[in-house]
Amino acid sequence: MAETKREIERKYESDDSGLPDLTGVAGVAGVLDKGTAELDATYYDTSDLRLASASITLRRRTGGSDAGWHLKLPVGPGVRDEIRAPLSDTVPDELAGLVRSRVREGQLVAVVRLRSARDVRDLVDADGRLLAEASVDTVRAERLFGGKGSAQWSEIEVELADDGDPALLDKVEKRLRKAGVRPSKSASKLARALAETKGGHPHPEDGGPAEPVTAGDHVMAYVRAQRDAIVELDPAVRQDAEESVHDMRVATRRLRSTFRSFGKVLDRDVTDPIADELKWLAGELGVGRDHEVLAERLTAAFDELPPTLVAGPVRERLKKWSKAGEKGSRRRLLGVLDSARYLTLLDTLDALVADPPVLKAAGKKPEKVLAQAVRKDFAKVSALIEEAVEQPPGTDRDFALHEARKKAKRTRYAAETSVPALGRPAKDLVRSMKSLQSLLGDHQDSVMARTTLRELSAVAHAAGENGFTYGVLYAREERRAERVEEAVPGEWKETSGSMEV
Repeated sequence: MAETKREIERKYESDDSGLPDLTGVAGVAGVLDKGTAELDATYYDTSDLRLASASITLRRRTGGSDAGWHLKLPVGPGVRDEIRAPLSDTVPDELAGLVRSRVREGQLVAVVRLRSARDVRDLVDADGRLLAEASVDTVRAERLFGGKGSAQWSEIEVELADDGDPALLDKVEKRLRKAGVRPSKSASKLARALAETKGGHPHPEDGGPAEPVTAGDHVMAYVRAQRDAIVELDPAVRQDAEESVHDMRVATRRLRSTFRSFGKVLDRDVTDPIADELKWLAGELGVGRDHEVLAERLTAAFDELPPTLVAGPVRERLKKWSKAGEKGSRRRLLGVLDSARYLTLLDTLDALVADPPVLKAAGKKPEKVLAQAVRKDFAKVSALIEEAVEQPPGTDRDFALHEARKKAKRTRYAAETSVPALGRPAKDLVRSMKSLQSLLGDHQDSVMARTTLRELSAVAHAAGENGFTYGVLYAREERRAERVEEAVPGEWKETSGSMEV
C-alpha cells in the first residue's frame, strides 16, 4: 500500500567545501551528524520523457531509511507530494496508475541511474525536536536510455521536517548564501542528470505558447489550460483527494462550453465529437459526486430539525441511501480512468491543442469576436430567465431555471476565456454569472432533494414507517426553492443592468 508524504525542500549547488556551519541559524539549537548513506536510484520515464517534462519523477531506490519506489508530483515551487511504495522488481500498479494520464499507452523504461553518497545532518531545536534535514550529496549519474555518458556533482539539500515551519528554510538559505552556496539551477537531480548526460531535458516552459494575439490564440489558451487541468488532476482523482473529482468535472464542462461558445473560432465538425466524449467523462465523474452532494444536503437539513419533528428511523434510512450511492462508484471511476476510451480522449485533446481546427474568425482581433460570442450566450440566459419568470411555479419553471443555470455557466466560461482580451467588463460578467449560477444551483439542488425525499418516503411507507419527517423536509426544500424564485428577478435585473461586454 502506497503512502503519501508532503516534501518541502530546497537544493543548492555545492563545491567540495561541504555543508557550512548551521548552528547559528535562528531556532536551530544543534546540528547532529547522522552519518553517510549510500543511495542507488534508477529513474523511470517514457522514451520521450513525458514525466520529466511535467516535473514528475518516478524512481526505484535502495539504501537509506526510505528504500522503495518513490513517485514525486509537483505541488508548487520546492514542494512535492512523494508517494512511496515498497521495493519490487517492477513499477507498482498503484504508482503506474498515478502517471497513466501522462504515460497512456506508452512504456516506462529506465532512463537514468543515480548513485549518491549522502552525508546527513539533523537540525534540531532546544528540545531535540527535528526541524529539518540538511545533507551533502555526492552524485554520480549514468544515462541508461535516450542519451549517453555520465556526470558527477555535489549538491546540498535542505528538507523541512514534517509539520515544520517553512520560514526556517529562509533562515537556512540566508546562512548558506553568506557562505557562498548558490540555489541549484535544476529542480531535481534527475533534471540535472538528463541535462548533463546529453539527450536533453524537455522543460515545461520550452516551446510554450506565445502571448495571445488573435481570437484563436485566446480561445486555445483557455482550451489548453483545461486540457492541462484534466491531465494534472488525474492522480488526485485516483487518490480521492478532496474536490479533485469536482475540479476535473468542471474542466470538462469548461471545454465543452468553449467549443460551443466559440463555434466561429473552432470548427465544430471537429470539436462536437470531442464534446460528446467530454460529456461522457463528466457523467462518469458525476456518478458518485452528485449523490454525495445530495446526501450531504439532506443530512444537514435533517440535523437542523428539532427532535419533535423527527418520527421514525429517518437518519438510519438516509445513511443507508447514502452508502448505497457510494457502493461501487469509486471502483467504477478508477476503471474509467484506466479505460482505452479515456486515454484516447486525452490523446485527442493533445492533438487538438497541437493542431487547432481554426476557422477564419480565429485570425481576427479578439475584442470583437470574443465579445460577440459572450453576448450571444448572455442573450440565451436572458431568454430563459424571462421564460422562467413568466411560468407558474412547477415543472416548467423548474426546467427553465435549470436550463438558465446551464447557460449561465456557459456564459461565465466564455467570459473567463475573454478576460485577457476584454478586461474588467469580462471579469465583472464572470462574477455576476457565478452568483447567478450559485443561486440557480441551489434551486436545482432543491428540485433533486424533493425528488429523493418523495422516493425515500415511499420506501419508508412501504416498510410501515412514519413518513411525517420526510414531509417536513420536503416542505422546507419547497420553501427554499420559493425563496430562490423570488430572488431571481432582482438578481437578473442587477446582472443585466451591469452588462458591458
